Amino acid sequence: MSTTAHEETLGFQTEVKQLLHLMIHSLYSNREIFLRELISNAADACDKLRYAALDNDALYEGDSELRIEIEHDEKAGTVTVRDNGIGMDRDEVIQNLGTIARSGTAEFLKQLSGEQQKDARLIGQFGVGFYSSFIVADEVTVRTRKAGTDKAEGVEWRSKGEGEFTVADLERDLHGTEIVLHLKKDAKEFADDFRLRSLVRKYSDHIEVPVRMPKVETAKDDEGNEIEGSEVTTWETVNEATALWVRPKSEISDDEYKAFYKHVAHDFSDPLTWSHNKVEGKLEYTSLLYVPGRAPFDLYERDGSRGVKLYVQRVFIMDDAEQFLPLYLRFIKGVLDTRELSLNVSRELLQQDPKVEKIKGALTKRALDMLKKLTKDKEAYQTFWNTFGSVLKEGPAEDFANREKIAGLLRFSSTHTDSATQDQSLADYVSRMKEGQEKIYYIVADGFNAAKSSPHLEIFRKKGIEVLLLHDRIDEWLMSHLSEFEGKRFVDVAKGELDLGEIEGEEEKKAQEETAKAKEDLVKRVKEALGEAVQEVKVTHRLTDSPACVVLPEHEMGYQMRRIMEAAGQKMPEVKPILELNPAHALVARLEGAEGERFDDLAQVLLDQAIIAEGGHLDDPAAYVRRLNALLTT
Repeated sequence: MSTTAHEETLGFQTEVKQLLHLMIHSLYSNREIFLRELISNAADACDKLRYAALDNDALYEGDSELRIEIEHDEKAGTVTVRDNGIGMDRDEVIQNLGTIARSGTAEFLKQLSGEQQKDARLIGQFGVGFYSSFIVADEVTVRTRKAGTDKAEGVEWRSKGEGEFTVADLERDLHGTEIVLHLKKDAKEFADDFRLRSLVRKYSDHIEVPVRMPKVETAKDDEGNEIEGSEVTTWETVNEATALWVRPKSEISDDEYKAFYKHVAHDFSDPLTWSHNKVEGKLEYTSLLYVPGRAPFDLYERDGSRGVKLYVQRVFIMDDAEQFLPLYLRFIKGVLDTRELSLNVSRELLQQDPKVEKIKGALTKRALDMLKKLTKDKEAYQTFWNTFGSVLKEGPAEDFANREKIAGLLRFSSTHTDSATQDQSLADYVSRMKEGQEKIYYIVADGFNAAKSSPHLEIFRKKGIEVLLLHDRIDEWLMSHLSEFEGKRFVDVAKGELDLGEIEGEEEKKAQEETAKAKEDLVKRVKEALGEAVQEVKVTHRLTDSPACVVLPEHEMGYQMRRIMEAAGQKMPEVKPILELNPAHALVARLEGAEGERFDDLAQVLLDQAIIAEGGHLDDPAAYVRRLNALLTT
């Protein structure tokens, strides 16, 4: 690092260097987005100054007409984007333009492969902001001064986007930021008036801050001829410059909605759907909510950005106002503009305002209704579910009032298709229930194959009863907060007594009772052989192909959840399973005829196999192998 009294050269953060290299190569085919990103940043800077000036009008420095200006110089090959927004001081310049201080960065960089098409999608998902400048420029100069500071406290930042950047002191009369792009030879097309105007209308027409460009006008004589030497340059607003969300829905095109989403979410891809709503009456607000087409990298991080952009009477208040949506809807993006809050509201005040809870309840309902409407497009909803399904599964535990509504949006794998794709709704399941079936049956396992191969499903396959196959890490926790759907109780087929209700006839039940009575002696012997390893031994009618299975008490935590808790450092109390034997299986018949040590070994092997089949772990795997080998060789 070299320094002088007023200038220093610093190295980019490693992640920035990686991102710049990949972005410059991967986004070549979509390079025009640089202008959208720079205008979005400039609009945010203007919004932030407008908010800060609520408490200190002097920050405007006599210039309260917020604006963004774009100039170009074809001869010099430059494009300049400037704003009179909040600006930056020296420390903010180094922090904002030299590092990527955002969660998810490491995970993002891990997934980059160097393959242009794939990386372009990932970079768009991550968001590029200022760094998109280097897609079209081989050198970028930034001049800025923070509003309210002395003119001598301006800062100039320069870089060629390779490995380092230079920061120098600068005397600057204007507050705000000016970015000068020195275009690459193959990007000179962007130093064209018509091209730039077209891009502003394409990507930034919805920006509330006026985007202005110079227009040369020539005076004309009485006959309409241009008067030589009378050229005058005026500034012309190129964009609509009206907050999109305050315009009537009938006047907004789908393309405008999509463009606004990309501005709000800093995303390259289109949203899956959106909901634009104006509420009048006791609560007055306008909301524009979006469901993204893909997840941000910080979706599962505690400090990840979430929430809507909050405005009060069209004055920007804050980004990521998470107080207006529950955590399980953290993927929702958008804008909330309300008349119900004071202009000096803060995050702390939001937490204490009862109006916030009312708006939160209404926005939650709006978001869930938007998702329900999306279910009508199966392909689009499947895209949503594959992306955000695990997050939505947090809902029943967090939002009791909307539990039934959330349950209707859930999707699962099931024995109906035997596919790992989670595409079956609970309504689908209920519509296919057999006559006399009163319960919704499910099984939880570590993976799809483990779920569909579980011995607990044997009787259900024989009877043609559908079972939901739950194989996400969150599923057992989810089901602990879902008791029923449309009056049908959920039942874990691997816990408690198996009761198929009216599906089983009286003769079947009588036969089961007789079998259980006939095998009382065998059950007693097995329990004595296994001792404290099991809570109980019984014969079962739930198996058709397997010799035995283990069952947990109805309200006991399952094996999957126990492993998750143990991995998180929680010490779990010992659980003793119930061993159920299939009286019709050949191995159980052999067990019944065995004596002494052979009987004990065979009983223990049946228990160990049943635990393994359930996804459990053996305390002494070597002993299991030794017993099995002895039984196979004698």
